[in-house]
Amino acid sequence: MSHWVYILASRPGGALYTGRSINIRSRVEVHRAGLSEHTAKYKIRTLVWFEEHEEFETSLRRERSIKRWRRAWKNRLIAEFNPDWRDLTHLLH
Repeated sequence: MSHWVYILASRPGGALYTGRSINIRSRVEVHRAGLSEHTAKYKIRTLVWFEEHEEFETSLRRERSIKRWRRAWKNRLIAEFNPDWRDLTHLLH
């Protein structure tokens, strides 16, 4: 089973949300539907970064680590993976 860590953004350089899920497609749809308070409040709907992990613990450690990062580090992570901050939902399998 895959475990996903992901970052959603409101716009390039805008508000971010870092999360983790075993069903990333479904979780992104929950955010887009406005069913998550934080992402609804800040209009965070664009999947700009993600990575897959085989183990729950690995994904949990990675999510917690990224959440503690400075904003500049998160921006760099996104820019290296997705320089134009485009929606990446179509890349999910």
